[in-house]
Amino acid sequence: MSGVTIHQVAEAAGVSASTVSNVLNGRTDRMQAATLARVEQVIEQLNYRPNRAARMLRTGRIKVIGLIVPSVANPFWGALARELEAIALAEGYHVLLCNSERDPARELKYGEELLADGVSGVVLCSSLPSLDHMTPLLSRGLKMVAFDRTAQAGDPSSLASISVDNAMGAELATRHLIELGHRKLAFVSGSVHSVNRRERLRGFRAALEAGGLDPAGAIVWPGADTTEFGDKDAAELGRNAARELLNRPDPPTGFVAINDMCAIGICRGAKDAGRGAGRDVSVVGFDDILLADLFEPPLTTVRQPLPEMAAETFQQLRARIDSAPVAGRSLLIRPRLVVRESTAPAPVPGGAGIQAGSADPSASTVPSPSTPSPALAATGAGGRAAG
Repeated sequence: MSGVTIHQVAEAAGVSASTVSNVLNGRTDRMQAATLARVEQVIEQLNYRPNRAARMLRTGRIKVIGLIVPSVANPFWGALARELEAIALAEGYHVLLCNSERDPARELKYGEELLADGVSGVVLCSSLPSLDHMTPLLSRGLKMVAFDRTAQAGDPSSLASISVDNAMGAELATRHLIELGHRKLAFVSGSVHSVNRRERLRGFRAALEAGGLDPAGAIVWPGADTTEFGDKDAAELGRNAARELLNRPDPPTGFVAINDMCAIGICRGAKDAGRGAGRDVSVVGFDDILLADLFEPPLTTVRQPLPEMAAETFQQLRARIDSAPVAGRSLLIRPRLVVRESTAPAPVPGGAGIQAGSADPSASTVPSPSTPSPALAATGAGGRAAG
């Protein structure tokens, strides 16, 4: 049945139009169970679908949130979109996905269009140090949660920032390589001019220092001054890094990659250079995307607990959409190291190398270096989890 109105639903159910509206918007706490069941049955029988344009005219907003990611060329962002959408759908919301390539002007344009279309909440995932380009939209009522970015000085007071502990994750990856005997290490990334990447580089250097290695002697490729993030072509970036570095007179034997796609590229580049990942060189990724376990060799990586992170992200955004001004929060979620077959003991100089996976052919999960505690740690805006 097409063209059904809310008044027709109300008449068929023997209730007021406002009661039907309450059911559609989840305001049923004080409604009798029999009334709720009757209205829901009529909605299903008549195949009633609310008019989104009409709802926006009445309320000024629609039950849609925006998700602005760097690029779904990295499967991590597609996985986040799937997790967030599943949670949002269960709460009656839809998700609009935008790729920004970490371009502030592009993010601002998306934000303007979403706000003009009645979208009042956005999850921003670019992890840029400054959010000044989005401030005009926040002053016009757009609600926002920053994902994969810790709170920074100058952030809006109501901003929620949700991130895995990137520094801790990189420390876990680097410490794992050091414990396997690797002494010549490389950190491979595109531009490190984002909050999350700076923190991963900081964790890499901290682990080197803690392991008695000079951070100044480690390789950061292609260098901290590059401006290209490499989100669209992280695998090729990793491949190029391995080709170049492994052809140096004193090549690294251990690689810490900025993400899993970059790590996969490093493994391929090692093969191009006549080396085997998990035999002649060891490679650790970051994210634990689906491909990490399917790749050959299966990738040792730092796991981000996406279901938990997506749930917290939606909860924080929903609170800001539905309520009066909410105080800012910065939440850090603990990572886990998943050991698979792309890492192995450092090869003996002049020896034949270590066979792939000889350290431990089965995957294992290594917790973060702290006493047992809840996975989620909350701090004030700009703070950091203890431990």
